[in-house]
Amino acid sequence: MKRKGFTLVELVIVIVIVGILSIVAVPIYRGYTRKAMGTEAKSLLGSIQTAEKVYYAEMSEYLVGPNISFEKTLDVDARANKYFTQYTITTAQMNGSPAFIATVSGTPGTPAAGITMKLTAGVDGKPVWEDSGLN
Repeated sequence: MKRKGFTLVELVIVIVIVGILSIVAVPIYRGYTRKAMGTEAKSLLGSIQTAEKVYYAEMSEYLVGPNISFEKTLDVDARANKYFTQYTITTAQMNGSPAFIATVSGTPGTPAAGITMKLTAGVDGKPVWEDSGLN
């Protein structure tokens, strides 16, 4: 009579292998999800940058705003975003020329709560991106 099935040693080996794989895979997965959240922030900042360029071309100044979700003049709407629903725009100087700083932070209570991204852009010079909390 031949018995079919797994031995206890085979089951323990499989459990150990799965445990080792999960120890390696979970941190990598979390890093990828945080970077994906950062992509939403970068997309929102890109929309703000484009709208600010148009506004500057028409008004010769940058529009600033407090911590908001929707700016009618710039037509930038963050209310539909999942992780970054508010942004702040302030004025600055970049290479001696007018510039603006747009900042987005992860919505409290979401997995993106510790992520902040900042874009400094102006008439002259290349935009400067800064982030914190992505790693």
